[in-house]
Amino acid sequence: MVAHDSAKVVLYYANACHLCERARGIVAEIKEELPFELEEIEIDGDPALESRYREWLPVVEIDGERAFVYYVDPDAFRRKVAAQS
Repeated sequence: MVAHDSAKVVLYYANACHLCERARGIVAEIKEELPFELEEIEIDGDPALESRYREWLPVVEIDGERAFVYYVDPDAFRRKVAAQS
């Protein structure tokens, strides 16, 4: 594992997805508390992303590993990000 200053978080989401909006809010709130790199990827209209992620949305990966689907537990998210930093 390469040493780095903060975790890399990727959030896959779709428009008009209420679970995605909730997850985006939780991640944004925690981003104000903990340092981590965040990339948000909208899957709408991308057949490869749709196929890979649609049934699991929202999907949150931390440092390349799937950490959450459907719901982001704020406390568990904090622990996972802190452990990677």
